Amino acid sequence: MGHLRLARENGLSESELVEAIVHLAFYAGWPKAMSAIAVAQRVFGEDHDD
Repeated sequence: MGHLRLARENGLSESELVEAIVHLAFYAGWPKAMSAIAVAQRVFGEDHDD
């Protein structure tokens, strides 16, 4: 989760992050990519809690 927070803080948009995760899915596997997308949604959902 920390890496995704840093990506967000450094200006990566949610759609750019999803694109990167989908690209990595071919290497890491789709189950792990889907888990990563769920974590990314939580990280980007934190914006609404500020």
